[in-house]
Amino acid sequence: MTDPGESGPFGAGPAEPVDGESESTGGEVGGAAAAAGVDPETPADVAALADRIVEEVEDVIVGKRDAVEHVLVTVLARGHLLVEDVPGVGKTTLAKSVARSIDGSFKRVQFTPDLLPSDVTGVNVFNRRTDEFDFQPGPVFANVVLGDEINRAPPKTQSALLEAMEENQVTTDGTTRALPDPFCVIATQNDVEPGQTYELPVAEVDRFTKKIRLGYPDTEEEAAILGRLTGDHPVDAVEPVATIADVRRARRIVGEIEASEAVREYVARLAVFTRRNAKLGASPRGSLALVRASQARAALEGRGYVIPDDVQAEAPTVLSHRIRTESGGTDGADVVQDALDRIRVE
Repeated sequence: MTDPGESGPFGAGPAEPVDGESESTGGEVGGAAAAAGVDPETPADVAALADRIVEEVEDVIVGKRDAVEHVLVTVLARGHLLVEDVPGVGKTTLAKSVARSIDGSFKRVQFTPDLLPSDVTGVNVFNRRTDEFDFQPGPVFANVVLGDEINRAPPKTQSALLEAMEENQVTTDGTTRALPDPFCVIATQNDVEPGQTYELPVAEVDRFTKKIRLGYPDTEEEAAILGRLTGDHPVDAVEPVATIADVRRARRIVGEIEASEAVREYVARLAVFTRRNAKLGASPRGSLALVRASQARAALEGRGYVIPDDVQAEAPTVLSHRIRTESGGTDGADVVQDALDRIRVE
């Protein structure tokens, strides 16, 4: 089921064609524009933009700077994020806070066993006045889409996201419609009730750029959370510190960050190692995701080029979930760490 109250500039219908840098949301006028400062033009500008977003979100998400940075890396790398964790640790709040901070639209879908693909993508409804079918867009038409407990829905419904995540478009009844730009799926996976969930298909898991866990807060962090939630929810106070146009430009800059031949070969050798040492290793899509995430990590550091440290920082969250071990396990963290320990940078 969807949350109809969470909408935004792109949430009300299909995205209009984007011609690059000329389009923006209404949030560019006023406070958001003032907060955003100079449009991103260099990696240093992207780093400054990321710092503003992280600082704004940290007012809500206590002690999770790494997690916020993972979200930003995913967005800048044109990818999607899978969060596997127990209920109540702030997954929804994190997604909504990031969407608000970039002045983007946000939609939430609660995945359930009876959820239909059309509940996600949208459906054509007959209009008696015009004797024609009108398309009613689903919650997937938003800048940030939270798929809550995605593994509670059967594979048929999960597959509704495959085209959207890979091609940023949705096809219904033979008509293809573009999704908003930027478009990012943040999906959560329930890992405490395996008897009431479906295993995510490998093809779907492979479309997630990164997989992370938030984890429980420590004592001081939890006390701070309790103090902030005694009144109104702090997510309501999150202000836009960037615009959708800023994010588009930042993505373009990230895509132009240099990944040398040596770095690309290093990524390829890491991927090959996982294939040789697991039942199912990282795919070429995973290698590409690692390069893009490394570019985004370099941008967060204000650099215009990727270094091996960027690759090593991103590999665990980008590659691990794509690996299946000989024992049937789905966590390839040990394989990835082994690859990082054994494969030398040349």
